Amino acid sequence: MTRRPSQVLLSTVLFLGLFAAQPVVAQDPAVVDEIVAVVDDDILLRSDVNGFVYNIMQQQQAPYSDELWFEALQNLINQKVLAAHGRRDTTLVVAEEEINLMLDDRVNQMAQQIGGQARLEDLYGKTAAQIKADLRSDFEDQVLAERFQGRQLEKIKITPDEVSAWFSQIPADSLPVVPETVRLSHIVRFPDVTDAARAAARGVLNTIRDSILVKGASFEDMASTFSHDEGSAERGGRYADVRIDIFVPEFAAVASRSEIGEISDVFETQFGLHILRVNQRRGDVVDLNQILIQYDSDQFDPSAAVELLSTLRDSVVTSGRPFAEMAKEYSEEEMSAVAGGRVVDPRTGDRNLVVDALGPLWKLNISTLDEGEISEPAETQLLDGRNAWHVVLLQARVPEHRISFDTDYQLISNYALRDKQSRQMQDWVMKLREDVFVEVRAGNPSGTAMKQSN
Repeated sequence: MTRRPSQVLLSTVLFLGLFAAQPVVAQDPAVVDEIVAVVDDDILLRSDVNGFVYNIMQQQQAPYSDELWFEALQNLINQKVLAAHGRRDTTLVVAEEEINLMLDDRVNQMAQQIGGQARLEDLYGKTAAQIKADLRSDFEDQVLAERFQGRQLEKIKITPDEVSAWFSQIPADSLPVVPETVRLSHIVRFPDVTDAARAAARGVLNTIRDSILVKGASFEDMASTFSHDEGSAERGGRYADVRIDIFVPEFAAVASRSEIGEISDVFETQFGLHILRVNQRRGDVVDLNQILIQYDSDQFDPSAAVELLSTLRDSVVTSGRPFAEMAKEYSEEEMSAVAGGRVVDPRTGDRNLVVDALGPLWKLNISTLDEGEISEPAETQLLDGRNAWHVVLLQARVPEHRISFDTDYQLISNYALRDKQSRQMQDWVMKLREDVFVEVRAGNPSGTAMKQSN
C-alpha cells in the first residue's frame, strides 16, 4: 500500500524500520532457545528477537503481538546483513581503541548502577575483561552496520522542488493541524526512599513469597494479582527465553545465579523490590517469572532532592551557569543527562514534543512558563514509571496551527526527506540481502518449521 504524504506527516518513519509482518508464529514452550535465522556466517537466536521485542514494548509501551515479533526478526536480520556488508567493505575501519572505549563506557555504566566494579564482577561471576569480551562482537557489528548504512543515507538528498512537489500532493482540505509543541530540558533528582517505605514493600513481598513457598500459592497467580511490573504481570510475571543482559545489572545477576525452580530471596533494583523464579537457563538465555513491589511514593522524602534542585536553579538563574552543564553533572536520569538534560520523544528522537502527549504533571509544570524560564522544583513521573523531582527549562513553544509551507518548511522538508529515505533504504537493503546468505527459520502456529532462503 502506498502512503500518501499526509499520512507520513503525522507518522513515525523508520529508515530500515520494522518491515511488513510475516505469518503468525507460535513457539513451542518446551524450547529454551533455538536458531531462528542464519545470516552470512552468523546466527540469530529466538532469545535475541525476544529481547529486542521486550525492549520495544518497554520503550514504546506497546503490547506484544506475533506481528511485532516477526517485524523485530526482520529488523535484526537487516542489521546483520548490513554488518556482513560492512565487514566486506575494506574501506570501513573500526579502530580497536574505539570499541575498547565503548566497552569501557558500557561496563562502567553497569558498575555505577550497582555500586562499583568489584560488586559487578561478584554478581556476574566474571571479571570486567570477560564481560567486555562477551560484548565485543555485538559492538563491532553495530558500528559496522551503522557506518555502512550511514554512507548510503548521506547520499539521499532532497531539493526544495522535491519538497514542494511532495507537499503539493496533499489536498488543501487534508492539511493536518500541527499540535502545540515544546522543546524542554530538565534536571532530575530522585527522592529518598524512607526506611518505612522500604520496610512496607519488603513486608508485602515477604508475605507473597511465604504464600508461594509455605501455602503453595501459584507464582503466576501472585504475579498477576500483585506485581507492579505491568509489562509482565498479565503474563504471570513471565519473561520467556530472553538474554539476561536485557535486565538491569542487579536483576540480571540474581537471574544468572539462582537455582532452577527456586524462589529467590527478596532483592532490590532501581525499580523496587523483586523475587524471581528461573524456569530454564541455557548460557545467557533465561526463562523466568518475577514479581515487583514498588515503594509507596507517598512515603518518599523529597526534601534533599528539592533543596538541591532549588540550588541548581538559582545557579542558572542568578549566576548564569549553563543549564546543560548542570544537567550533565547533577541529573540522575542518565538518558537526558548525557545530552545536557534535553528531553526527546523516545520513539523518534524528536526534540519537538507534543504538549497533549505529555503526562499531566509535565503539562502542569510548564503551563505557566515563558520561553527561557525554568520551573521551580516539581514532582514528575519518568517514562520508566519512576517518580522523581525536576526543574524544567522551556526552550521553545510553538502554538497549534495548520501546517503551512511558508511557516513549517523545515518540518515539511524533514518529513519529505524521511519518506524518500524510507523508500530508498528499504529497496537498498532488500538488494543487499540478495548478496548475503539469509535463511529464516521460524515456527508457524502448528509448530512445523518454515524456512526462507535467498
